Amino acid sequence: MAGFKHLVVVKFKEDVVVEEILKGMEKLVSEVDAVKSFEWGQDIEGQEMLRQGFTHAFLMSFDKKEDYTAFVSHPSHIEFSATFSTAIEKIVLLDFPSVIAKPPA
Repeated sequence: MAGFKHLVVVKFKEDVVVEEILKGMEKLVSEVDAVKSFEWGQDIEGQEMLRQGFTHAFLMSFDKKEDYTAFVSHPSHIEFSATFSTAIEKIVLLDFPSVIAKPPA
């Protein structure tokens, strides 16, 4: 096993300024030491029928599940979650222990 992952895939509401949400997420992860890494991206290649309207993906890595649990209960996460939840039209969220099938070179 290679740590614990928190994957969020979203479609933002039409009137949302996505850049503000991204700044908020980057601030959040910088305030919580339990977050080992944070990556995000916006879909640019997916066919609409396959992506089902989802546009952005966010991936956080933690050393262990307990670090993720600490992150979820952190006051900064609780505060940001209220803002984030009002900005999304739909969401898929997966939290899972990761398995490295091919390590980085």
